[in-house]
Amino acid sequence: MGPMPEPAKSFYMTTPIYYVNDAPHIGHAYTTVAADVVTRWHRQRQEDVWFLTGTDEHGQKVLRTAEANGVTPQEWADRLVDSAWQPVLETLDVRNDDFIRTTQERHTRRVQAFLQDLYDKGEIYAGSYEGPYCVGCEEYKLPGDLVDGTGEYEGQKLCPIHGRPVEMLSEQNYFFRMSAYAERLLALYEDQPDFVQPASARNEVIGFVKQGLQDLSISRSTFDWGIPIPWDPAHVLYVWFDALLNYATAVGLDSDDPAERERFARTWPADVHLVGKDILRFHAVIWPAMLMAAGLPLPRRVFAHGWLLVGGEKMSKSKLTGIAPADIIDTFGSDAFRYYFMRTIAFGGDGSFSWEDMTARYNGELANGFGNLASRTAAMIGKYFGGVLPAPGPLTEQETALADVAARAVADAEAAIDRLAIHDAVAAAWSLVDATNVYITETQPWKLAKEEGETDAEGRGVDGGRLATSLVTAAEALRALAVLLHPVTPKAATALWASLGAEPVLGPLAAQPVQSAAAFGVLPAGTTVTKGEALFPRLVD
Repeated sequence: MGPMPEPAKSFYMTTPIYYVNDAPHIGHAYTTVAADVVTRWHRQRQEDVWFLTGTDEHGQKVLRTAEANGVTPQEWADRLVDSAWQPVLETLDVRNDDFIRTTQERHTRRVQAFLQDLYDKGEIYAGSYEGPYCVGCEEYKLPGDLVDGTGEYEGQKLCPIHGRPVEMLSEQNYFFRMSAYAERLLALYEDQPDFVQPASARNEVIGFVKQGLQDLSISRSTFDWGIPIPWDPAHVLYVWFDALLNYATAVGLDSDDPAERERFARTWPADVHLVGKDILRFHAVIWPAMLMAAGLPLPRRVFAHGWLLVGGEKMSKSKLTGIAPADIIDTFGSDAFRYYFMRTIAFGGDGSFSWEDMTARYNGELANGFGNLASRTAAMIGKYFGGVLPAPGPLTEQETALADVAARAVADAEAAIDRLAIHDAVAAAWSLVDATNVYITETQPWKLAKEEGETDAEGRGVDGGRLATSLVTAAEALRALAVLLHPVTPKAATALWASLGAEPVLGPLAAQPVQSAAAFGVLPAGTTVTKGEALFPRLVD
């Protein structure tokens, strides 16, 4: 026997870990759904996938929020994770493999080991620091980043993200020698142009590093809600240095457990860290510098998406513009939420949400476009063929043209997913929805049923006729759509798979490779088709 083959590298994708000072809004949901669509897509390719999300629970902001609510920070974090952050994953129909909390022992212990290693290597030193600090960002600001206050904040310097005055802080703390990594980081961005995406994000990061990097203050001694510095427990670790490490600690960095070490070997490095553009520098500058210092492989890609705007403003809890995901999903359902945000916003840019646009697209694209296509096709197979798929007749140019649309939709969607253009992938799949609706309008099965030789004396369709061909072709397009849209609208795709009677003959929907959607002629004659509930029920005002 030869050596065992190396296990295939898992496709490993992360969301940022979300800060528990408040409950999730649709901006957080947007990031999580995008990661879920991409990881479900890779699963649909039959790849090994690991998808991580979680919560960031240390730092001054959490401490102050907990104190304001009269509880300990751990109680506050536990309450919010249980009541809001974990339930929202179910609301959004998200299939994550793990949920990391930075207060878990598996994280804190490994962070301390990582830190001690950097300290032993001389990458961390003691010093003092004074500067403007924004508690909202948990970050020291450069004076050039600040904006002048007006109105009640007249004469004060404000954080540009939170619009609140910064505090001048001065403390003795420990520093990470980040300045030593500026040249190596610039070389990284040069050698791996897709390390930071999209291009606008990459250019911003290069410009930032070219101005020169300062060493990073990585400990705090003015409060105690954080991971203690192992060699100086009077200090706690800076929350960002702690939080970024979750991506490695969650998959087994420095674990003693052989199974976890094997997971780390199979999973690390991450293929994609998905982040909002406001936390880009942490992920594209500080994080790779930390990994370089530790001698660990770097992630393949950091992708910064845009902001979700409501009424032209970035959503935030401090400005009360946050909309809870359930507010939308209670009306439209999780599939429609997923579809709307993935289809309408060019992934990487900013996008806005409005109830009117969501309602119009739900009615036009989901209920009338996709849902009606599924119910019409099943109803006609029921009416003319007793709910049993017939044998088709000879194919004409109309059928081969629709099969070509399916093949192109798969190729375009696959390429779009690989460049994280999720909106293009959904649009590619939708080209098949539109083309199939056109195909039915043009072939007019209800008229074919009246033509000589298409039906028997009882008005039932016959095998091998034009009527049979048109309905088999529409059913094939729907089978392809169930596979293609399973990562985007999993509930509707699963219901469609059941309606087509595909599982008994082809197996579970999750087991169908994406490529199986590219060719027609897969559902055998004799398959039982049933008209189920509407995939996207009409909205009641």
